[in-house]
Amino acid sequence: MARGKLRIYLGAAPGVGTTYAMLSEAHRRVERGTDCVVAFVEHHDRPRTEAMLDGLEQVTRRRLEHQGGARTEMDVDAVLARGPQVALVDELAHTNAQGSRHTKRWQDVEELLSAGIDVISTVNIAHLESLGDIAEAITGVRQRETVPDEFVRRADRIELVGMEPQALPRRTAHGNIHAPDQVDAALSNHFRPGDLTGLRELALLWVAGRADEYLNQYRGEHREPALRGSRERIVVGLTGGPEGRTLLRRAARLAEKGAGGAVLAVHIAGSDGPTSASPEELAVQRTLVEDLGGTFHHVVGDDIPTALLDFARGADATRIVLGSSRRKAWQHMLGPGVGATVARESGTDLDVHIVTHEEAAKGRRLPVPRGARLGRARIISGWAVGLAGPPLMTALLSAVHLGLANDMLLFLALTVAAALLGGLFPALASAALGCLLLNYFHTPPLHHWTIADPKNIVAIVIFVGVAVSVASVVDLAARRTEQAARLRAESEILSYLAGNVLRGETSLEALLERVRETFGMESAALLERGEGTTPWTCAGRAGVGRPVRRPEDADVDVPVGDRLALALTGRALPAEDRRVLGAFAAQAAVVLDRRRLQEEADRARTLAEGNRIRTALLAAVSHDLRTPLAGIKAAVSGLRSDDVAWSEEDRAELLEGIEVGADRLDHVVGNLLDMSRLRTGTVTPIIRETDLDEVVPMALGGVPEDSVALDVPETLPMVAVDAGLLERAVANLVENAVKYSPDGTSVLVSARALAGRVELRVVDRGPGVPDDAKERIFEAFQRYGDAPRGTGVGLGLAVARGFTEAMGGTLVAEDTPGGGLTMVLTVRAAEDRDTARPGRPTGLDSAAVGDPPPEQPAGSERQAS
Repeated sequence: MARGKLRIYLGAAPGVGTTYAMLSEAHRRVERGTDCVVAFVEHHDRPRTEAMLDGLEQVTRRRLEHQGGARTEMDVDAVLARGPQVALVDELAHTNAQGSRHTKRWQDVEELLSAGIDVISTVNIAHLESLGDIAEAITGVRQRETVPDEFVRRADRIELVGMEPQALPRRTAHGNIHAPDQVDAALSNHFRPGDLTGLRELALLWVAGRADEYLNQYRGEHREPALRGSRERIVVGLTGGPEGRTLLRRAARLAEKGAGGAVLAVHIAGSDGPTSASPEELAVQRTLVEDLGGTFHHVVGDDIPTALLDFARGADATRIVLGSSRRKAWQHMLGPGVGATVARESGTDLDVHIVTHEEAAKGRRLPVPRGARLGRARIISGWAVGLAGPPLMTALLSAVHLGLANDMLLFLALTVAAALLGGLFPALASAALGCLLLNYFHTPPLHHWTIADPKNIVAIVIFVGVAVSVASVVDLAARRTEQAARLRAESEILSYLAGNVLRGETSLEALLERVRETFGMESAALLERGEGTTPWTCAGRAGVGRPVRRPEDADVDVPVGDRLALALTGRALPAEDRRVLGAFAAQAAVVLDRRRLQEEADRARTLAEGNRIRTALLAAVSHDLRTPLAGIKAAVSGLRSDDVAWSEEDRAELLEGIEVGADRLDHVVGNLLDMSRLRTGTVTPIIRETDLDEVVPMALGGVPEDSVALDVPETLPMVAVDAGLLERAVANLVENAVKYSPDGTSVLVSARALAGRVELRVVDRGPGVPDDAKERIFEAFQRYGDAPRGTGVGLGLAVARGFTEAMGGTLVAEDTPGGGLTMVLTVRAAEDRDTARPGRPTGLDSAAVGDPPPEQPAGSERQAS
């Protein structure tokens, strides 16, 4: 069923006339003959609106208990049962009473649209989810009932309903909007000119962005130059704090200003455990970003600015939206912060927006940035060596005096060891602690912080400098080694994907299994959905983890366009892995498309084969059936004629012609029926132990007695076949061989046993068949060479092979030494079968296909294209 169309009247402010405009449109449609009903309209005791309901059919509402009283809601089932062309549904952002099928009225509308019903609805600009905070700033009132922007954007038509800010207070004062006792309160609270002007401007800007989308869509469909250089993709960095909602709404407004803008919210967590982020707040923000039409991502990264930039560049983002730092002034002494670092390292390809919010500069527990990516165990070991090593070395050197120079070298070795294990910061701690211990315990005067000899001061300074330098070099080398290993692994993965493309591999499950193994996940699935909010379905899956029905249920999800998503379960992935994961996701989409194209090609090939067979069948019916029918009709008409006195010889000749024509008809119809049964899979042989020397002679009844020479020993083992099907197959082969054998030359039919199988050979001395045509002669409706039309429809060999394969045998064509063609029919010997079953009437047996009379077995045309 086609999805219904949605038309929305968007109001700039309450009371501008959205409901009135909707009802006016309904009356116009009813006058044109459209089946239109009122599913739910609230007139709020406004006389003019209530008068517009006259003449429109209203669906009975559903009555529900709500907070100790009664409340009416739209009855979705009643509307679906009525099945109108158009349904009017007022107040799109309304929250339904408890007990309703859906929480929100826009969800009821979605169900009506899915049922193919067109819907006309209304909503005010302040009720759009992304504009809630701006509307609150303008009016001072927070709208608790909202509708997702994505749902409104998908509307087929949106009309702005508004009026001059000065006109709306006049309408209110005249009592057209509120009751007389509410006019003063409305004018002082809701209909102030400044508020109305702000809301009107907000609505105009939103509709203007919608117009830009339509214009760019039109230009894209007609291949005209786009107005903007690229699609806006905005990454929003979320900390899990309450300011995230403000950032998401601001990013959604920025995305709406561009053509096809997208919002990608990302929360970055450290790899060493939980952070200060609130899981509940993150869940709320995830729901909010999905309502705004964006996607939510959770990645792991110890260096938050780097992870954020890696994610943004991997997603081809154009902007990054971050909140103002929540750190207090003194905390900026510890470092520049995430926002400043991202802005400094973003380069020229990314714009960074720092958004102010209510939580700015109020302080929070910030996660300490980790500089190393060497693993938690190595970092702990490095700190242990850096902090515990110098005191232990001091204790050891107190017992063994090696001199200040040797002591410095030993402390330097500890610093290098700390750098190798834990990176830069443990090495710096080791160098600082070693410097202090060298000064106090090993530099004269001992056990004092002063240094007597200036040369020792230089030595200690050089020690610190060398220690810091060596630690930096070692730490950099460790990072570069890890980076090289990662890049090498990524190159191998990308090479594998490129090889798949070049080799044309189309196994989606194998690719998903490779994804799961590469990233160490429990399961990997490719999810897809149709237009709008249709449910997700699984196109392919690998692994044994929990089933994933939606991308948000997975630990990691990578969207591929608007309809596909790669979902993985098991653990969160670091930000740097998402680039390779994105390549896997794109390849999975390509494999899925390729597989479906192959399926469509197979269906097209099947249809083409069916068309070819139907064309050949029509040709057979038009000629090969008409010719014998014409002969029979002519002979019968002659015998019934009173104008001619037929002699006994003439009468016998006409009767013989009738009999030959009838046999030809029986032959053609029998082969057509057999081929239809083979193609529909209704041939089920009844396998019995059968003597070959009993079946073969019965198959020779349709050929002259002296045209076939038999060589079937009585000592052959019994064969496990369906006697009726085998007789039909042999009869077709023999008649085909006799037809093409030269006059005076017999066809040899011989048999022999070969390793648990029995081979029957039908040998002729005819013209033979080229090697490239040996398989085509077994196709239906094929004749070889210049065989005339009257010789049959080209089904004999196709039926023979079909019956043979149905019994578990084979039928192939070989060259006859010295010239001619040999048909080799091979079946299994009864002694070699696991079970030589007695027959049971479950399918086609010799009676089902209709045994031909001994004088005319089923047909046999040598076939080729």
